[in-house]
Amino acid sequence: MHKTIAEATAFAAHFRAALSTLPDCDLLILPPFFCVRPVSDALAGTRVEVGAQDLYWETSGAFTGEVSAAMVRDAGGTHVLVGHSERRHVLGEADPVVARKLRGALDGGVTPVLCVGEMLAERELGNEEAVVASQLSSALDACTADDAARVIIAYEPVWAIGTGRTASPADARTMHRTVRTWFGARFGDSAAGRLRILYGGSARPDNAADLLGTDGVDGLLVGGASLDAGSFAAIARGVPSRSRRGGSG
Repeated sequence: MHKTIAEATAFAAHFRAALSTLPDCDLLILPPFFCVRPVSDALAGTRVEVGAQDLYWETSGAFTGEVSAAMVRDAGGTHVLVGHSERRHVLGEADPVVARKLRGALDGGVTPVLCVGEMLAERELGNEEAVVASQLSSALDACTADDAARVIIAYEPVWAIGTGRTASPADARTMHRTVRTWFGARFGDSAAGRLRILYGGSARPDNAADLLGTDGVDGLLVGGASLDAGSFAAIARGVPSRSRRGGSG
């Protein structure tokens, strides 16, 4: 919940100016919904895609305050976050709600970025892999292999979001391997090989290169460090090469 339309479009203008200095990677910006169209217009003709931070699973109806996949598309959005840790743990969205939102995104033609991750207490108990596997199973249980090919996964260690703590590259590598292994068991090795898994948890310019150079980390889901265009551009510069299909969002 950051930035007015004027602030968001100024950010887009500054980021657009920095694009020529960035490596050839996929870039995605997810502003508040009312800023999706202005930011999309401000970045028109660039390689930067724009999406929404949330959606509702119905196409229309008496759901005051909610946004459908069709509305996201109409505003110029191509992607949407589903199950972000703040939606789960601050706003109380349970796994069944996340699953319905994922289905709504897929049915509505928007690419879902499914967020999964454990709380600190769950990690301290050694349950982090079970928690993430449960979240994946709930969200993707009704999906076909074709559906799964359209999903991006973002691993968010909740204990490392906004705390200044960051999962080590070894932590990220282990959990991303867990996600890919689960995905392969459910949808096949080919689907697992194509899956893009982002790391989200206090990614900053000073640690982005190490995280992006970690085996199995295909990109970053950037939080607070993305609020400044210069900081976000510095993170994108950490992408090692196009062959790793790195992306920042």
